Amino acid sequence: MADGVAVGRRERKKAATRAAILEAATTLFLARGFDAVTVREIADEADVSPKTVFTHFPHKEALVFSDEDERHERLIAAVRGRLAGTAISDALKAHYLAEIAALQSEPQRQILALMEDTPALIDYAEKMWLRHEDALVATITEEFGLAEPSDEIRFYVRFALHIQLIATREADPGPAIDAGFRLLDKGWTRYCGNGGAEPEDRARP
Repeated sequence: MADGVAVGRRERKKAATRAAILEAATTLFLARGFDAVTVREIADEADVSPKTVFTHFPHKEALVFSDEDERHERLIAAVRGRLAGTAISDALKAHYLAEIAALQSEPQRQILALMEDTPALIDYAEKMWLRHEDALVATITEEFGLAEPSDEIRFYVRFALHIQLIATREADPGPAIDAGFRLLDKGWTRYCGNGGAEPEDRARP
């Protein structure tokens, strides 16, 4: 029992330290801009060492995208947890629109403005988003009951992820998302070979 209490205490302390670092970084970034703030300043504001900052966040840019793991889980869940009869493209379209809409709420709107003023953050965000490719390919491959992903699945995922990147830059993302998937689905429907219906290889809620 004592060991469990000690582990729980350590985890709470780690979470509190991470939260303090994030709060310090966000405050400084919004006040002065991303490039003008150093990791040393963030560490001082959070009352930790620069080494501790890097223990929790391997790159300075990661301080702006601390929710990347959650974004990954939501993307995969959009496909894996879609309702029966819902096409993968329709599930992704709805997910993209919901994610982009969330960026318009505070404090995400401030973070988005910070990104627009910092090319390095835009580049980092795009690279992080495309890192979800392998997991999404694996998920769709499983949906189709295949042992290995086909070239069509790989291309579909690559193009689908880029649709979100393009739509995020638009004042009205809906038409861009619709146009992207309308073009992509012409080939995807042919690949599915069943009038656009995708395999239902497992029960859905």
